[in-house]
Amino acid sequence: MKPVILVTRRLPDAVEERLRRDYRPILNHRDTLYSSDDIIERSRGADAILTCHTERFTAEVIAGLSDTVRALATFSVGYEHIDRLAAGARGIIVTNTPEVLSDATAELTIMLMLGAARRAGEGERLVRSGEWRHWSTDFMVGTEVTGKRLGIIGLGRIGRIVARRARGFDMEIHYHNVRRLSPELEEGALYHESPEELMPHCDFLTLHCVASPETTGLLNDDLIARLPDGAVVVNASRGVVVDDDALIAGLRSGKLAAAGLDVYNGEPAIHPGYRQLPTVFLMPHIGSATKETRDAMGFRALDNLDAIFAGREPRDRVA
Repeated sequence: MKPVILVTRRLPDAVEERLRRDYRPILNHRDTLYSSDDIIERSRGADAILTCHTERFTAEVIAGLSDTVRALATFSVGYEHIDRLAAGARGIIVTNTPEVLSDATAELTIMLMLGAARRAGEGERLVRSGEWRHWSTDFMVGTEVTGKRLGIIGLGRIGRIVARRARGFDMEIHYHNVRRLSPELEEGALYHESPEELMPHCDFLTLHCVASPETTGLLNDDLIARLPDGAVVVNASRGVVVDDDALIAGLRSGKLAAAGLDVYNGEPAIHPGYRQLPTVFLMPHIGSATKETRDAMGFRALDNLDAIFAGREPRDRVA
């Protein structure tokens, strides 16, 4: 008999079609955001759960899951919403969906860079509101991207693609990583041993870090003070890597020219200071939001479940 899969959110049509073909899915047709109690109750009789980053699998939730649950496949690269130690203690396999969203997230990063530097948010609001009235030599003057220095914290899959795209703007690439990459992966990027050492070389700074105790609040007052005056900061990784008060202070003081953000602490209830700053180009956490990527994420999650139920090691096991 086909395994039963609890699916906590509505997924792309092609992914749900494959679920119906290969499994017995319990689908969330209305895309209701399940509570912890809902997840525990709906897990009865399920062999696995296909979830998203919007659901938190704390130790308490995992302890309450049905004994039949063998796997948690998350429709995301990040897995900080799952207590992996608790899952491992119960013998529940956890998988994620890396690689398939790298291009889409890198594209969004470039968009954030350009949008922040060229004041795209301000310009769009002027035109849409009908308040665009005139032209002058100092009207909507922004920062040019071409030929500038781009600093990247985290030269992993996404960071390397961002670097490749940025070279199309003749940008000079600098980076900090947990460890230095091989020359083949660096592709000419200049390595710095610490974020502090990297900062003075960043006309633009993009963050591509995982969420961890070590990266929480990484971009703080000290690092911002080390950036060149007029730098532009971009974050499409995780909100927790930014100290919101420090970034807002840097923007208000004019130390930073602009910022482009797709992720936030406490999203969607973001720090209200960002909404008050016209120099911040804001996006609603849509780094992976292309049809191609969302389909690929679902298929990658299902590939992992296929392997588990076939008795093989899943490609993307994280616990």
